[in-house]
Amino acid sequence: MFDSFPSGTFERMERPAYHADFRRVYESGIHHLNKLERGQNFKERGFASWEAFAAGEWNRALSLTQEKRDVYARQFRDAARLGILERRLRVVEFPVTPYVQWELYVLRLRVELGDNIRVLDAREISDIEKDRPVPEVVILGDVAMYEVLYDDDGNAAGANRFTDRALIRETSAGFDALYERGDDFHDFFDREIAPLAPPAVAY
Repeated sequence: MFDSFPSGTFERMERPAYHADFRRVYESGIHHLNKLERGQNFKERGFASWEAFAAGEWNRALSLTQEKRDVYARQFRDAARLGILERRLRVVEFPVTPYVQWELYVLRLRVELGDNIRVLDAREISDIEKDRPVPEVVILGDVAMYEVLYDDDGNAAGANRFTDRALIRETSAGFDALYERGDDFHDFFDREIAPLAPPAVAY
């Protein structure tokens, strides 16, 4: 699974170019978006909820997730208007990192508003990840695929853009297989995230 991905040909894109290209392809007539999220520690500077989380203000961080409600709702309306099915698979390592603990509260809001998110325990794919982690990718139909990049500090740093249709199909098949193995979001959240104490954070 994902065997061809490491040797795929790509174009390196900085963040502004990646975002512009993503929007162009997204609105070009694709019918699905698949996102595979693998990293366990990121920084989301400028997102008020993340800033509060990073400052150790857990309750405030959770309340501030609601500031994204209208943004997310508009995103899902746009997807429906364009006929795009969006799916996300979130791989989670144990013990759960503070970032992922926080992020799943954000994802819970997205699910509430209609996002299709499943969660996969990283221990269940240890056989697949013997040589390397599964890729951090966003797949737009069969047109473009982006390996999302981050710097050593966890900040977004652009993407590698792939357009080889065969590679996109192979990676999409891997996503589909893992998505089917994932847990229902609410089942996972209620079992693994809701019982956790607020995390100790030092950013």
